[in-house]
Amino acid sequence: MALQRQQQQSIATHRARSAAAWGGLLLVAAALACGAASVRAQQSNVSSNGGIYTCLDDKGKLRTADRPIAECSDREQRVLNKDGSVKRIVPPTLTAEERAEREARERKEFEEKAAYNDAVRRDRNLKNRYPNEATHNKARESALEAVRSSMRASAQRINELETERKPLQDEADFYRGRQLPSRLKQQLEANETSVAAQRELMQTQESELQRVNRIYDLELEHLRKLWKGAPPGSISLVSAPVAQSEPR
Repeated sequence: MALQRQQQQSIATHRARSAAAWGGLLLVAAALACGAASVRAQQSNVSSNGGIYTCLDDKGKLRTADRPIAECSDREQRVLNKDGSVKRIVPPTLTAEERAEREARERKEFEEKAAYNDAVRRDRNLKNRYPNEATHNKARESALEAVRSSMRASAQRINELETERKPLQDEADFYRGRQLPSRLKQQLEANETSVAAQRELMQTQESELQRVNRIYDLELEHLRKLWKGAPPGSISLVSAPVAQSEPR
């Protein structure tokens, strides 16, 4: 009887140990399965969301997520590839004021770059149009001649008006000391108005003549620097608008 009880206890102990061993194996298998699932999920996040975000928060704790981490909005975040390499770095989220400052800075840089590109294009066109001083002088004379032609036309018109006025004035002298007929009075006034308008136009044309000369003086000064080898866009050109009478 004692021997039989001893054998039964030995069998029970062996069964308990076997069950414990199988339980341990099952736990290990479950842990491995969970780990594999976690890796697959992480890789899925990398492929679907473009990377894993990581950062150290303000308490020094490492955080990871498949999207930008709110706790790290005030610091840079690293975006990792599925192999753990750094794909890119996301800068800190800016405040409204900081964002406005950055946009203003970027806008200024864009405008400066656009202005520089315009200056380069303008200088290249200028050199192509005027390869030497002779071609520039020819263009100047052409522009000035257009203004001078208008001035000559105005002077001729004034002479015509003065010729038209002579018989009117002779007739007016006949009525000296008396009231002029309304017809004669209107003709004299119209003549005076036309002469005044032409003289004012000639003053405007004289100013235009000076302005065109000033334009070409500044342009020639600029061109001489370009002809000597100054890179296009490296020097500023200060000038008034080009005279409308000249096709440029």
